[in-house]
Order: sequence, then C-alpha cells, then structure tokens
Amino acid sequence: MSETTRVESDSMGEVALPAEALYGAQTARAAANFPVSGRPMPPVFIKAVAAIKQAAAEVNGELGLLDERRVGWIATAAAEIIDDRWADQFPVDVFQTGSGTSTNMNVNEVIANRAIQLAGGAVGSRNPVHPNDHVNMGQSSNDVIPSALHVAAASEIRHWLLGELHDLARVLMERACDFDGIVKIGRTHLQDAVPVRLGQEFSGYATAVRRAIERLDRAADDLCELPIGGTAVGTGLNTHPQFASGVCSRLGEMFEMPFREASDHFAAQSNLDAVVAAAGALKGAALTLGKIASDIRLLASGPRCGIGELELPAIQPGSSIMPGKVNPVICESVVQVACQIVGCEAAVAAGATGGVGSILELNMAMPVIAVNLLDAIVLLANVAEVFRVKCLEGLKADARRCGELVERSLALCTALATAIGYDAAAAVAKEAYATGQTVRQVARARQVLPDAELDRLLDPRGQTGA
Repeated sequence: MSETTRVESDSMGEVALPAEALYGAQTARAAANFPVSGRPMPPVFIKAVAAIKQAAAEVNGELGLLDERRVGWIATAAAEIIDDRWADQFPVDVFQTGSGTSTNMNVNEVIANRAIQLAGGAVGSRNPVHPNDHVNMGQSSNDVIPSALHVAAASEIRHWLLGELHDLARVLMERACDFDGIVKIGRTHLQDAVPVRLGQEFSGYATAVRRAIERLDRAADDLCELPIGGTAVGTGLNTHPQFASGVCSRLGEMFEMPFREASDHFAAQSNLDAVVAAAGALKGAALTLGKIASDIRLLASGPRCGIGELELPAIQPGSSIMPGKVNPVICESVVQVACQIVGCEAAVAAGATGGVGSILELNMAMPVIAVNLLDAIVLLANVAEVFRVKCLEGLKADARRCGELVERSLALCTALATAIGYDAAAAVAKEAYATGQTVRQVARARQVLPDAELDRLLDPRGQTGA
C-alpha cells in the first residue's frame, strides 16, 4: 500500500482508496461501478441527507440509543457538510443503484470518518463511529433517500422558487398598471380580434403566475410529509417508535418547514405521488412562463416589419451577419427552460411508474427522479429572475403603434353588430378590407348610424370593459 492510498474492507472484501478520502469502501465501489454521466448527486440533495443524519443522531441520543459523545461527533460532521465542507467527497454518479443506497452510504461513510477525526481516531477504522451502526441508526436507504428528496425539494420551492415567482408576478403587475391606458387589438387564431388594453393582457400574465405559485405551494406542503421511520419496507423495523416524529420535528426546525411523519409509511415508500405532483406543478409553472415569454416575443417582433407593440430591452447583439439586429434572447431562454422542464417532468413520471421505477414496496429510480425534480426547481427559479431583471423590468410599450393597429383593425366592426346587425356589420368589414379603408371610414360613408353613436360604439377603450 502506497502512502497515497489506504485499504478498507466491507462485506465483499478489501478496497483501496485515496488516503485522504473521507468516504469509504462502499463509496469507492460505487464510484468505480457507475462511470455513467460524470455527474454526482446535487449538493442540495447531499445536504438534505446530511441534515437527516444530524437529526437522526440527535434524536437517537435523546432516546438513549446513542451516547452523547457519538451524537456530538456525528452532528458536527453532518453540520460541516451542510455548511459546504467536504463537497469533493461525494463522487457517486446519479445513475447508480435505484434506491440511492450508494449515496446514503457515501454520506454515512463521510460523516463517520469525519466524526472519527473529531474523536482523534484513525480514518477508516470505524472506531469510535461506525457508518452503519451509528450514523445510519434507525434508518434505511429506502426511507432516507425519498425523505431527503422531499426535504430538499420542499425547502427549495418554499425558500427560493416561490420568492422568485412572487417577484416576477409583482413586476408583471407593475407593467399591467403602466400599460393600462394603452388600448391595442386583441388577437385570436393569430387574427385580429376585439380591442383589449395592454394592461389587461399583463394582468392576466400576473394572475397566471400567481396561480402557479399556489399550485407549487400546495405541492411543497405535500412534500413535507416524510417517509423517514419506515426503514426498509415501511414497517419501521429496527427503529424506535418515536424516532420518525422526532426527526421530522428537528428537520422542521432546521429548515423552518412543517415537516411531519408520513401517515402511512407503506404508501410513502412505495408511491411517489407527492413528487409526481410537484413535478407537474413545476411543469405547469414553466409552461406558464414559456407562454408569457412567447407572447412578449411575438408582440415585440419587428422593429419595423412585425407587430411592434412592445419594445424589449436591448441587452446584446443579435446576429453575426446582420448589423444592428437585436433578438429576444431572454424570451428564448425562458422558452428553452420550459422545454427542459417538460423533459424533467417526463423523467420523474417515468421513474415513478410501476414497471419502470416503482415496483411493490420500493421505487428503484430515486436518484434520477431526484436530480430531475431538483433541476427543474433550479432552472425555473433562475430563469424567473433573469426574465424579470433582464426583460420585464425594462419592457416598454409603443402606444402609437398600438393605437394605429386598433384603428386599422376590421374587428372594430364587432361593436356595430348589436346596433346594425351581424350581416350589415360584416358588409362594412368586407368593404373596409377590399378598399383599404378603416371600419370607421366605411361606416361613416354608409351612414349606418349617426356620427355620435358611431363614435361611441367604435371607441376602442369603450370596448375593453372596466
């Protein structure tokens, strides 16, 4: 054995690993067995596992199952992981054992070896802290890994994503107020429809985001029910009856979240319905943002040969060949994120489906489900901020262009139908289209109504409601 390596043993025999590594034999085997993506589990997930280990040690200490010194060493080591120390000690690939056992053992080994260092012992000795007997006491990978996913996702949604979406909705509502005096032509089927205020369009966008927030908040609350305490199959074998409630209480204090023990551990470990619902809520929110971004991109098309009702902030050159061209790059980024999150949700749904991941008492696609759910949260939170800061806060409207298009629209004749009948109004529209005149010009020439009544009915603002 060289000075740069050490040898550890597990139930399958000896394994050589770097001398300075805090992980142990099972982690080394997993790192060698799964050279698939080169991507380890997300740091936020590792921190959630470490938080469970800290809470578990403290609760086991209170229950008289773990002595005070071991509790202190384990809790300190876990807290260091939560504080971003030892990030390079978690090399196991996402595409590993479906239960996430390799990641659970990776965290167990790092905490155990760091606890041994704190106790003044030799790394790898498993004395005075054992990764299974002490760090994993009262637990199984089968309840730790789904619990960690719930903890990570719920806290990221509540403490980060929802704040970004609230800020986005607020700015959309600010634009709605700014643009409320601007009347423009509505469009259905990409054809002219009746007038609408630009502020009304943006108030609709703000409300859509707020509804997405409500759905995500409900999903986060469902994720606060944790499978911890069910151990291998939900029976709670080898754990104290008060362990689960104690761990949930401590995690709630650590994350400022209402975590609670699962009402049915068999359902909690064999089904991922709360995770699937959260993925669906994330997809819904992403598609809402994508629709808003697509609308804004279309309304800002031009600047001279498109719709041109909106003016996007110019943040970078748009073409390598066309000088002066500026593209709607932020809107396009939002749309691409929406596409990616649709893929994330599909991966979660596939992994949670019987025959693929969830079979009998256990889901066997936990790591890929976790990484896709957490990726969706990160992408949505980041792009919501980018959309708000780099597009919506500097967005402007061209009131002159909006007014010009409204006046030229044939859809203004809709307001005449109640006064002169559908067929007569259609005839006005057809003549206006054929001659290039406005509806107002043709209606006045035909004297379909007195001028005062005509002006009242054809007032675009009056057609937009309150």
